[in-house]
Amino acid sequence: MTPAELSASLLAIVQGVADRRAEAADGPEASDSARPRVEVTEADVALERPKNRDHGDWASNVAMKFAKRLGTNPRELAADIAADLAEVDGIATVDVAGPGFINITLDAAAAGALAKSIVEQGDAYGRGSYYEGVTIDLEFVSANPTGPIHIGGVRWAAMGDSLARIFQAVGGLVTREYYFNDHGGQIDRFARSLLASALGEPAPEDGYGGVYIAEIAARVLETYDGDIRDLPRDEAQELFRAEGVEFMFTDIKRSLHEFGVDFDVYFHENSLHESKAVERAIARLSELGHIYEADGATWLRTTEFGDDRDRVIIKSDGEAAYIAGDLAYYLDKRERGFERNIILLGADHHGYVGRLMAMTAAFGDEPGVNLEIIIGQLVNLVRGGEPVRMSKRNGTVVSMEDLVEAVGVDAGRYALVRYSADSMIDIDLDLLTKRSNDNPVFYVQYAHARTRAVGRNAEAAGVDRSVFDASLLTHPTEAALLGALSELPRVVQQAAELREPHRVARYVEEVAGTYHRWYDACRVTPLGDEEVTDVHRTRLWLNDAAGQVIRNGLGLLGVSAPERM
Repeated sequence: MTPAELSASLLAIVQGVADRRAEAADGPEASDSARPRVEVTEADVALERPKNRDHGDWASNVAMKFAKRLGTNPRELAADIAADLAEVDGIATVDVAGPGFINITLDAAAAGALAKSIVEQGDAYGRGSYYEGVTIDLEFVSANPTGPIHIGGVRWAAMGDSLARIFQAVGGLVTREYYFNDHGGQIDRFARSLLASALGEPAPEDGYGGVYIAEIAARVLETYDGDIRDLPRDEAQELFRAEGVEFMFTDIKRSLHEFGVDFDVYFHENSLHESKAVERAIARLSELGHIYEADGATWLRTTEFGDDRDRVIIKSDGEAAYIAGDLAYYLDKRERGFERNIILLGADHHGYVGRLMAMTAAFGDEPGVNLEIIIGQLVNLVRGGEPVRMSKRNGTVVSMEDLVEAVGVDAGRYALVRYSADSMIDIDLDLLTKRSNDNPVFYVQYAHARTRAVGRNAEAAGVDRSVFDASLLTHPTEAALLGALSELPRVVQQAAELREPHRVARYVEEVAGTYHRWYDACRVTPLGDEEVTDVHRTRLWLNDAAGQVIRNGLGLLGVSAPERM
């Protein structure tokens, strides 16, 4: 019996008990239309794994949720539900504990059936429908095209792509979007820095340094058929702006691709100003009555929506303020049909959240639903116990290329995604290169490789999956492994709901540990001249189910599941 099957049985039973109690309270002569029905949903009958496995395989607090609405006490309602559950095939015992918890123990065959179900479902196991059909625009990284992606942006690349995979696993229609900041002062400084490098001049005081600037400048020079010194300064700077930004952004996209991250949309900030999108956004807000003029500037009345002060949209000199682009960009996303717009931002943007939520409300949308901001904290790299602060190529901060060169893509992605976004993390580069159980990504990948080795050894010994008898999976480590494997659908949904990919990483570590303990206790291949039995064949199903779950979990994090290590 799978968790989904048990949940469906519990849902039907709770609804039946609720209907019977409502009928008994109103009398059989009352009409259905006159009797308000207590509706029970799938979310109401969520199952949890008891911390103490002596309390059963599954537990539910549904009786405590509905007792008051049904005019009874939780233990009495739980007893009614338990009596009906005990009649379901595959359930060994049902107990009522404490104030009304329902503890459910499956019989061995019903519990073990999950192994076969996982293997048969394959890559689909763990997927759900929590966001079925919901359109989601997930914007992340969006680093300025003025230099390589620094380690904070790398964290967003790992987390954002993992979150996109998780949303898709629960039915979300996800668009990965990169906001390309190609408008404003930072691009001017970048162009001046490139030109200075090409001319052999010192970098501008407010410009950019590092070897990469000289490399990009040299590439721009290769595209120009002539002597750059013959061009007027403003024309030369425009050349370096156009070509240099394109080269830099090409490098950024290549780095992201090599890190396993590709975007569906690269949205150019400059297009908002060229297409009059800013003017359209202001016109929409004006129609809604939220725009006013004062001191020669155009203002958005954001204090009506919780902001600490109103915001200037068009400055008195006629130039658009930064928030003007945000207004136009948000409206553009909504007009493209995205119900949920989620943006991952660094800790330095924390003070910007309030005005973005006020902007959302000003458009008549719901802050936190139509627009959601996830703020992440800093990443520190450590090697030999000392912080790593400088990049050899960038000259200022550690970049994506530096991390990948040091530990590889898998270890880099896994290390960055196994912590909550709101926690500051220290990444130990020495640890991530170790082939030991202390290295979490090695520990999980090795567990998967071990499941594949067991499969190869089983084939050589003549053990196949021609027989599956779930009642033979009776060892305590088998019950523990089945219990861990059953949790994947719940973990994936919770990771999507809470925007916490790290839950998947911690989960596959738990599965890996449970699998290793089972491996030490139970053999899939016979010893010596022992005969191949149905126990061996059935255990092969469980072994392959464990490998499938680890593989599915790692896939949600964009991390490979190696066949051999």
